[in-house]
Amino acid sequence: MTVMVIVPVVATIAGVLVVSRFMFTPMLNAALMACAVVGVVTVPFSIMLGRAIARRTMWEREAESARRQLVAWISHDLRTPLAGIRAMTEALEDGVVSEPGEVAVYAKQIALEADHLSKLVDDLFQLSRITAGALNLTLHDVRLTDVVSDVVAASRPVAALKGVQLRAVAREWPVVRGSDPELMRVVRNLVSNAIRHTPEGGAVSVQVDVDGGEAVVRVDDGCGGIPEDVLPHVFDVGFRGSVARNPTGAGLGLSIARGLVDAHHGRIGVQNHGPGCRFEVRLPLR
Repeated sequence: MTVMVIVPVVATIAGVLVVSRFMFTPMLNAALMACAVVGVVTVPFSIMLGRAIARRTMWEREAESARRQLVAWISHDLRTPLAGIRAMTEALEDGVVSEPGEVAVYAKQIALEADHLSKLVDDLFQLSRITAGALNLTLHDVRLTDVVSDVVAASRPVAALKGVQLRAVAREWPVVRGSDPELMRVVRNLVSNAIRHTPEGGAVSVQVDVDGGEAVVRVDDGCGGIPEDVLPHVFDVGFRGSVARNPTGAGLGLSIARGLVDAHHGRIGVQNHGPGCRFEVRLPLR
């Protein structure tokens, strides 16, 4: 863009100078001054425009790269359970598995894989609604403590199965303006993420508090911490973790949580705390 502006300005000045050698031009100084003014005005503008175009092009390339990575990750996550379902159904069809007990085990495993696929598709649909700005929330008064209690109660069997202690502490009883399903999904994503990355014998703590005009939900885990250079990317789409956080799942849960918190005009963040990480959600009080 800068070159496209500079070339005609310089060409015009050169043309004026060449013409002035063949004819007497008393307005030569005025013409040169006009060309100089045009150059002073247009060149900086072209530089700014060129930089803006370059930034947008870079952003589009990064977005395209992120989209391709997400498609690759999702394709892998879809192929894994589909391959298992196909193998088990072929075993049932070919009569390789015929004992009633084995058939029941295979049927249960197929149902689990189907649930995994359903959750993955649901996450993709939710993320597409968030990124497209098509998320319409029905807001009403929500007791945040009730939301946390329901999520913790539903997550306790999973935590117990892994040998992780899950506890909830409510220091206040805040009421926020929000949507129950979306807020439950935010807390559920954070709690399930904390349980998944906390080793056996560790603990996950969920705290509800009030800080000024904001309701605060803190989820502490025992993942061992996240490198400081990785922390800013935790909520990126497709983030799968670092050395301390095993790369499991599609990497959509935290991105969805951030989008839902933003839709409630709140904030979400993460920091290293104690033996692991602390995810903190702040929502304006009613």
